[in-house]
Order: sequence, then C-alpha cells, then structure tokens
Amino acid sequence: MTTTLFQRVRRVLREAIQGEEQDFTHGSTDRAIVLLAIPMILEMAMESLFAVVDAFFVAKIGVEAVATVGLTESMLTLVYSIAIGLSAAATAMVSRRIGEGDREAAAHAGAQTIVIALILSLLIAVPGYFYAEDLLRLMAHDSSVSDTGYHFTRLLLTCNLPILLLWMLNGIFRGAGDAATAMRALWIANAVNIVLCPLLIFGWGPVPAFGVLGSAIATTIGRSAGVIYQLWNLFEVGKIVRVRWAMLRPKADIIGTLLKLASGSTGQYLIASASWIFMIYLLGQISKEVTAGYTIAIRIVVFTILPSWGMANAAATLVGQNLGAGQPERAEKSAWRAGFFNMIFMGTVGVLYLVFAPFFIRLFTDVPGAVEAGSLALRIMAGGYIFYGYGMILTQAINGAGDTHTPTLLNFVCFWLIEIPLAWLLSMYWHWGQTGVYWAIVISESILALGAMWIFRKGRWKTTKV
Repeated sequence: MTTTLFQRVRRVLREAIQGEEQDFTHGSTDRAIVLLAIPMILEMAMESLFAVVDAFFVAKIGVEAVATVGLTESMLTLVYSIAIGLSAAATAMVSRRIGEGDREAAAHAGAQTIVIALILSLLIAVPGYFYAEDLLRLMAHDSSVSDTGYHFTRLLLTCNLPILLLWMLNGIFRGAGDAATAMRALWIANAVNIVLCPLLIFGWGPVPAFGVLGSAIATTIGRSAGVIYQLWNLFEVGKIVRVRWAMLRPKADIIGTLLKLASGSTGQYLIASASWIFMIYLLGQISKEVTAGYTIAIRIVVFTILPSWGMANAAATLVGQNLGAGQPERAEKSAWRAGFFNMIFMGTVGVLYLVFAPFFIRLFTDVPGAVEAGSLALRIMAGGYIFYGYGMILTQAINGAGDTHTPTLLNFVCFWLIEIPLAWLLSMYWHWGQTGVYWAIVISESILALGAMWIFRKGRWKTTKV
C-alpha cells in the first residue's frame, strides 16, 4: 500500500514538473490543482527568490543600500502592477479560449499581449531614466540613500521590459495550462541572477565592484535570459500555444479586450501598490533602520506569499478553462479546494514566523535597529496569514473568470479607505510608530479576505463574458 501511494505521488510530481499536456476540465479536481499548482508554486518561489537574493547580498553593503532597494521596489510596483495585471488578463483570455478548444485564438491573444508590453515599456522607460534621482530623493528622508542609490533606481526603471515580459508571457503559459514552461523560465532567470549578483556587487578579478548597482545589472540580465527562453517556447516550440510573427500585427479588438481585462487587474495591484508605497513612506519618516528592517521583512513575506500566488494562479487557470468548457460548478469547486490547501500552508508558515522572526531577519542583517523592526513586522503580519490564504485564492479565481472589476473595488475599499487612513491614524496621530503601520496591514488584508469569500460565494463571476 505504501509503495503504491509513493509511486502514485511520484508519478503526479513527474507529470507536473515535466509539463505533460493535460485536460484540466475533466477528472479529479484535486489532481488538476496539484498538476497546475506544483510548477506554478515553484515558478512563484523563483520569482520571490529574486527579491531574497538581492536583499541578502545588498544587506552586506549597508542599511543605505537596503533602503535604496526597498524604496526602488516601492516605485517599481507600478511596473509590477501593470505586468501582473496584463498577465492576469492574458491568463483569463487564453484559458477561456483553450477551454473552448480554440488554440489559434489563444495564440492571437498571446501575441497581442507582447505588443502591449513593448508600448508600455517605452512609456515607463523614458521618464524613469530622466527622473530616477528625483523620485528616490522624494521617497527617502535620509539624503544618503538618494545620493548613493539613484543609479540602481535609474537602471531598473529604464530596463523595465524584462520585468513586464517575464510576468506577461508566463500569464500566457499559465492560461494554456503549460505551467512547467513558466516555471523553467524563472529557473533560468534565477540561476543567472544568483551567479551574477555577488560577482557584480562585490567584484572579482577583472570584474569591478558595482555595489548596489551590480544587483540591478544582475537582476536585469537574469530576467532577460528568462524572457529569451519564454520567446523561444512561444515562437519555436509552442506545445499548446504557438505564436507566429504575423500575429504581432496590432488587432484593435483583441487589444481592447485585453486592456479591458487588464484595467481591472492592474487597478487592483496599483491600488495595493499605492498603499504599500504609503506604508514605506510612513516608515521612511521614522528612520533608515526601520525602513531597512521592513524591507527585509517584506522580502521574507514575499518569499512565502508568491508561492501561494502560484496556487492562486492555478485556481485562476482552472476557473477560466472550466468556464470555457461550460462547467461552472467544477470551476467553483476547484477554487474552494485550492483555498483550503493554501490556508493550511500559510497558517503553518505564519506560526514559523511568529516563533523564529529574529532568526530570519538576522540572516540578512545584524544591525540592531533593523533586526528589531524587521522582527516586529514579521510577527505582526504573520498573524493574518490564515486569512491571506483564502483571500488571495478567491480573488485570483474571480480574475480568472474575467471579472477583474469586482476585486478592484474590493481592493480600493480595503487599501485606500481602510489601510491608508488607519496606518496614518495609528502610527502618526496615536503615535504607535511602526507598530501601527503593521497592524493596519493585517486588519485591511483580513477584511479583504472576508470580502472575497462573500463575493465568491454569491457566484456572479460565473456569468462573466470574455
């Protein structure tokens, strides 16, 4: 019995990693979740590894460097928000077409996603190049941060195309159910980044030490390597969706649909990102040690939340494909099961953070003020992990159905009407300091999760047209 179970688990794991073509509209929903979620979880773990690797090596330079990375990441949330929003739109549209059995239409949707990425990248790169130093000076209370780190900010804002494409192209693969290819793209990107990051930051032999700028160079090269692999798979291999160069000719109807879907998805992340920028702004007014500690804590949190987004992306794909196949009840069941699995995972991680927070922060820095701030942030935010587990799954499932505007409204209420005013009230008016900021995050995220459960149970997302 044990051998049979072991063989069965090993077979499922092998199928998930190898990316064998599957029909996710039939059979066991738990098996479908596992086959999609394993490579998507590994993909998101690799995406979060970018942040952790950069923070680990940059922390060896000093708190100014860590603060530079944290403040720049807060500005890059604009790029991430657009990339994630368009990625969700690509997933929703491609998955629906795959569920309907129309692979040609799925490929056209993927091609138009690339067209949108190229245009948006240029619109971000130009102002990013010219105003990077001014933006960093605006965000940092301590001038030493902007004086030493603006080159890092300028490079990442200017070379934003790899960030956009890495997310958006993986949205195509996820929608097609080819999660293994998306996972491998992040493996390649991270392998390059891990090798280049210490080399370019600290220098070696003929390679000069670039300091914090070296982290930006390594990350950009790593992401570019992953994008090259993605494009090769889309244009040359095309196991499920194969894009042809002729498809890159702009098509107004497809672009319009993608932008309509993406406007909601991007709006969600822009709203959340604007709230995050305000949080780090409040902490930046306290001290650079608090900013550095929070930056490290967020990187650790992201390391666990992004794998959970892998589970959420699996739910979005299953919802989209099953709605396309005319099976709304199976779509609903898949999302609830994924939420249950994610709740168990997030709850377990939350307990580890509550107990071992100082240990995790000290892996990155030994500056007392940063360790204290990071440990406090990690412990308080971990208190809401069980709620996060369900909330992110059900929100992404609604996005996968093509209803991107309802979660946008939910984000607006929870982040702008609750989190931002509450953070200011607790930290500045009632003088709770950094503790008030962290509690505002937990409270707003928990309310968002409860709202997502209520909206998903009402079931209006089942009638969304894509």
